[in-house]
Amino acid sequence: MRIAICTDAWHPQVNGVVRTLAATVDRLTMLGHEIELITPGQFLTLPLPGYSEIRLAMAPRFGTRRTLADFAPDLVHIATEGPIGWSARSWCKANDVPFTTAFHTRFPEYAAVRTGLSADHFWPLMRRFHAASRAVLVSTPTLARELAGQGIGHTRLWTRGIDRDLFHPGHEPLESLANLPRPILLNVGRVAIEKNLTAFLDADVPGTKVVAGSGPDLVRLRHRYPDAVFLGPLHGEDLARAYCSADVFVFPSRTDTFGLVMIEALASGLPVAAYPVPGPLDIVGPRGRGPADDLPMQIGALEDDLALAIAKALRCHRLGAAVQGARYNWDRATEQFLQAVGAALAPAPQGDLLPA
Repeated sequence: MRIAICTDAWHPQVNGVVRTLAATVDRLTMLGHEIELITPGQFLTLPLPGYSEIRLAMAPRFGTRRTLADFAPDLVHIATEGPIGWSARSWCKANDVPFTTAFHTRFPEYAAVRTGLSADHFWPLMRRFHAASRAVLVSTPTLARELAGQGIGHTRLWTRGIDRDLFHPGHEPLESLANLPRPILLNVGRVAIEKNLTAFLDADVPGTKVVAGSGPDLVRLRHRYPDAVFLGPLHGEDLARAYCSADVFVFPSRTDTFGLVMIEALASGLPVAAYPVPGPLDIVGPRGRGPADDLPMQIGALEDDLALAIAKALRCHRLGAAVQGARYNWDRATEQFLQAVGAALAPAPQGDLLPA
């Protein structure tokens, strides 16, 4: 199959969207599919105001159309609702080429946090963007139901995976964390307002709070919370060792659609503390025994009081966390992706659409 993947998020950005797409592209290529990527690196870019790590393609319409026309894809997958995404959508509609989209980011909620406006102002744009897609790929059934409530009902499940050779409980501690006062409470991710890190950093709990990642709020939070340890971005084995060094993984975000770092932490044997919101509910489960509430031991804790969630997560079983985290794999996720795009090529929607 000839698949063009169009995305406004790509290397050198470090986030769940980029990691998901990169892992999927690698496996699609190994399976013999022809992949054409259209990314910001192919265009003149400018930094997103207030968020210099993210660079948006400027006027990508002509270049996107030319690349797609030259490649002549069987199908286009549009990963993001940015300038490249809109340009690819326009070309597909003009040339009657089927396309799928993905809902990786709660853009309305992110925009609401940054503008002070209600998220309701931004949902009509999302409905318009995804309306002509043959399928909207989502990471969890909870997200599918949420989108259905917003008028986006044609969803298909596309889960996530981890590198099981990298994320496991067998790593030695990271030297910079080895002698910190216990318990070590770790967060990994973008250091930005929408990640709700202040809820973690303000929590009245014993131990040492550690944040790994970079973002527009890093300097401000370092100054405001001098007792916390800010490691900056970690990758590869250093990231895996950081997970293995901690006692609890704290995920304070209320807006993520999944939370790839949560399953990496679990696979490393690190229980998760979070709020009972979509993402954590789909991974940890409402009672900490998985989304189906059927695990023999608790792998984390979800509470409206984050300090209480942390206290409960400290009593969870690390082996159980590791076993559950290792169940996520990119091969299965890629199979789901191929099922979704394969159904999109059919004359009419078919297959196991998620319930609205």
